[in-house]
Amino acid sequence: MRVHVFFPALALVCLGLSSSAGILRGLALFFICISAVVVREIARLMMAAYFNLKLRAVLLLPIGGLFAYANPESQEGANQGLAQFAMALIGPAANILTALMLAAAFIGSGGDVRLIARPLVTADHLVRSMVWMQAGLGVLHLLPAYPLDFGRLLRGNFAHVHGFSPAGRAASGIGQFIALSVMICGMALHAYWLIIAGFFIMIGAQVEDQGVFFQSVVDTVHMREVMLTDFATLSPSDTLADALYRCVHSLQEDFPVVRGPQLVGIVSRQRIVDALRDDGNGYIQSIMSRAFQVARPEDTLGTTIRRISGGQGLSLIPVTESGKVVGIVSVQNLMSSMSLLAEQRRIEANETSE
Repeated sequence: MRVHVFFPALALVCLGLSSSAGILRGLALFFICISAVVVREIARLMMAAYFNLKLRAVLLLPIGGLFAYANPESQEGANQGLAQFAMALIGPAANILTALMLAAAFIGSGGDVRLIARPLVTADHLVRSMVWMQAGLGVLHLLPAYPLDFGRLLRGNFAHVHGFSPAGRAASGIGQFIALSVMICGMALHAYWLIIAGFFIMIGAQVEDQGVFFQSVVDTVHMREVMLTDFATLSPSDTLADALYRCVHSLQEDFPVVRGPQLVGIVSRQRIVDALRDDGNGYIQSIMSRAFQVARPEDTLGTTIRRISGGQGLSLIPVTESGKVVGIVSVQNLMSSMSLLAEQRRIEANETSE
């Protein structure tokens, strides 16, 4: 679970808009905003669990959360069939139902509660704000603007015809256009909450646009293009002292462990050092990790990342062909390899144009 930097910034906005009502009421209004997001995201997480969709991360924005799925199956499952519509509807339904329940409770309490009065959301009237913040967030997500729920639905339907990356770019563009329209309407009507909502829709669309761009890049890069072909290996029968000597004369942080041509494990430089300090000399086979994922030279980087995203602290991806290790890709050198590959492609493109 990650929180976008603009979520805490919303607290400053609430305090600024509530200066006349006092700091405590401004903070209370901020937590009312948080509660609306929490309600919808809990509902969406429960629906994802119902459809057995595996999540890698959730990025929280003031208008809701962006889900990153742990594998291609979950990504595809969330964008098709009943799951697609359920995931789009459950968030708004949860917010609107919560607003109706709160309204019924406040009216039933018999107090002097003016739910229909302007402004609908204000630090001066927190009870009314609780109802309309829930209702407003629910209605907001009925707009066909990514990353809002109906924008996700639009993107999913578009992806069935044109593919995920074009659909993501189109949905992001529509989302930014609607966000700008909402902000203009907010300024024309002097409705500051519309301006704030449009701003955060714009931020969410840009975050998605960056994600789509990254996805389109990694899905065109194959492992053979970024793997290291000049690397050192260790044997299960190597002693830790010998392995440490190899580490001193190598820039690698992680080493494939091979028995003949067969890959049998992975061990890190730090693991070797720690084992020598704690237990003295021994053999690599006693400390190597046997839990690892491998890739093939023709696999795309995007496919490999999605495949290993559920792994536990994986920092090395051996690339094998016919059971033999032909290369490695490490987290340590991946960004450097990607930048060099981009430069190589740029040079090749210039030579072709000339």
